[in-house]
Amino acid sequence: MKIKLYKLVTFVPTTHADMVREAMGKAGAGVIGEYTFCTFSTRGVGRFKGSEKSNPSVGKAGQLESVEEERIETNCPEDKIDQVISAIKSVHPYEEIPIDLYPIENRY
Repeated sequence: MKIKLYKLVTFVPTTHADMVREAMGKAGAGVIGEYTFCTFSTRGVGRFKGSEKSNPSVGKAGQLESVEEERIETNCPEDKIDQVISAIKSVHPYEEIPIDLYPIENRY
């Protein structure tokens, strides 16, 4: 029986990328055959402007900010999604954490 997989993507400041990758792997994401903790990362610049009610971990509310970030992506079995998201939230510094989930057509 094939396990339903998702591609999980998050964006994190480069200063916290290793912690987030570690948390994702420990929670069960990133398993490919006999390999664990499998991820792929690309670097870029994240930009945002928090409302006056926000409490950003970087910059100030109401001001446009930019942060060096990593996009971390990995696979995640459907039954581990909640655990992996909780693990990300436990170490991610942002008030609002960007997380995207995409279904993967599993043919292997």
